[in-house]
Amino acid sequence: MERTVLFLFILISANSLAGPPYDTDDPEPVEFRHWEVYFSTHAEHYPNQWQGTAPHFEVNYGVIPDLQLYIIVPLAFSAYKGGSRNYGYGDTEIGAKYRFVHEGTWCPQIGIFPLIELPSGNVDKELGNGKTQVYIPIWLQKTIGRWTSYAGAGYWINPGTGKRNYQFYGWQVQYQLNEKMNLGTEFYHVTASEINGIGETRFNIGSVIDLSKVSHLLFSIGSSINGNTRLQCYTGYQLTFGKG
Repeated sequence: MERTVLFLFILISANSLAGPPYDTDDPEPVEFRHWEVYFSTHAEHYPNQWQGTAPHFEVNYGVIPDLQLYIIVPLAFSAYKGGSRNYGYGDTEIGAKYRFVHEGTWCPQIGIFPLIELPSGNVDKELGNGKTQVYIPIWLQKTIGRWTSYAGAGYWINPGTGKRNYQFYGWQVQYQLNEKMNLGTEFYHVTASEINGIGETRFNIGSVIDLSKVSHLLFSIGSSINGNTRLQCYTGYQLTFGKG
């Protein structure tokens, strides 16, 4: 039973890497000919178990206006209290974010961010899923003064024996405290990814601190409202740079 619960959260954790430092993502792509590079770790704790990445590397590039390409290469871990502990390369994630509606006076910006989770991790050591997964989400965002909010939903295609396709629904809101720092929170729900599994509702609070125009610190921490997650946390260092 413990291993089944751990495997469920390994599947869900792919979402946790989508919109640093939150699980809910936004529709705004990286600017044309600009880069975002993250060096991050993400961990989840639930009864008798820890799992996550330590670290993972994320790269985003604005290949044309309104379109970014994306890849995550993770070093994953899974550990049972008093049991097995494994560490190694996890599942690779690639995708593309495309914004097809720009924000107007009343209209939010809207984008899609399909991605593929490649089974590059060792499934026997519970460092990967073992099957290719596909995620198809849509995201909306609106900014009013110092407030920004984004939300959306996505559908995971999750093949394999005993598994089922599942959905993600999330909403985030943040406030720009000053030129260097914002503070945000999110709530999201993930439906069951296994035939006999359960869904889970979680929350996070987080912040992005701009050390300069190039370097940034990101972090978030949260838990489940209903479910088995006692703690989840994200810490990352981001570099942003590009032509111009």
